[in-house]
Amino acid sequence: MSGHSKWATTKHKKAVVDARRAKSFAKLIKNIEVAAKMGGADLSGNPTLVDAVQKAKKTSVPNDNIDRAIKRGAGLSGESVEYTTIMYEGYAPSGVALLVECLTDNKNRAAAEVRTAMTRNGGTMADPGSVAYNFNRKGLIVVAQNGSLTEDDVLGAVLDAGAEEVTDEGEAFEIITEPSEMVATRVALQKAGIDYDSADVAFVPSLKVEVDAETARKVLRLVEALEDSDDVQNVYSNVDLSPEVLAELEAE
Repeated sequence: MSGHSKWATTKHKKAVVDARRAKSFAKLIKNIEVAAKMGGADLSGNPTLVDAVQKAKKTSVPNDNIDRAIKRGAGLSGESVEYTTIMYEGYAPSGVALLVECLTDNKNRAAAEVRTAMTRNGGTMADPGSVAYNFNRKGLIVVAQNGSLTEDDVLGAVLDAGAEEVTDEGEAFEIITEPSEMVATRVALQKAGIDYDSADVAFVPSLKVEVDAETARKVLRLVEALEDSDDVQNVYSNVDLSPEVLAELEAE
């Protein structure tokens, strides 16, 4: 997903860190609860839960919070966890396509918050199917770059495990797989001694749109407004940021 890590990095640097971290923690905890509910609390038999926990730990979610989330999700604490996944489609300025993935216990609230964020920030809602066909469901593994790790190192570790593509996104390598091959690819990285930041099933655009800095600011503002909703779990776009545009945004 070209631009994914660059986009995330830009958002991180432009965000109010403490407020964004609190929301990020809540969404990561929700992922853990859902994974535990679907596959149980045993990490050894629930690879989706392994990936949810790994991502939470990489984001510094406290272990106690993670343990409580696993117990809640698996029904071991007497609490009930009921979330529904809903996908909304829309357009950001300049026709940039957006998929908005919600994980919510209140469909009406989620729909209202997504619609409000869209209309207040230059976006428009789209009919079901009008945007989604531009995206493919893929496994997305992010490996942070360090001084010695090369793209060839990563490619050599994952090629036989089912990886389709490895790209250098500046501060991270991104590995694209079929969703069914993501766990095997992640395991191959671990066997090669390569640490990974996250492994998720994501929606990857088949056609990307490169935008100028002014449009990028508008799209970024809309994405951040959508992500401010507690019900919005992920926002996927087909925006692509050139190195020049990224440098201009990071200089602000």
